[in-house]
Amino acid sequence: MHNADATDSSNTVEFISLNSGGQGFCIEITSIREIRRWNAVTPLPNSPTSILGVMNLRGAVIPIVDLSARLGLNPTTINERSVVVVTAIGSRVMGLLVEAVSEILSIDGDAIQPNPTQGPDGSANQITGLLSIQDTMLRVLNLDGLFAGTSEAEAA
Repeated sequence: MHNADATDSSNTVEFISLNSGGQGFCIEITSIREIRRWNAVTPLPNSPTSILGVMNLRGAVIPIVDLSARLGLNPTTINERSVVVVTAIGSRVMGLLVEAVSEILSIDGDAIQPNPTQGPDGSANQITGLLSIQDTMLRVLNLDGLFAGTSEAEAA
């Protein structure tokens, strides 16, 4: 007989929710190194339009990518609420410029709805799932899929 324990947290996934391009997204917390206030970056000539430049992060030079532009949305208008989410994508470190970071979410993995537009072969996709939080729909970002085979990934 199988007895499910209501306090079992083995299927709990933690996310950081954020806004980019006027849309709600979330990233698994294990991919995030830190969250920083926006500071000016050093632009790089001939870089893709979504790469804003590079910044020095305690001696390491990391690319800063406008997440909204990378997703094909309007470029982010930088203001006092803009933040850089420093992420680890495999062995690469890069910063993602977003409009705002909202909160940390602890979600039961079963609450993540599959992306209805994901290919039937399960191929890497930018959005791996959807979360319905109160009256909002958040898209679960797959950072590996978002930067697979791109020059942003090589820049990191």
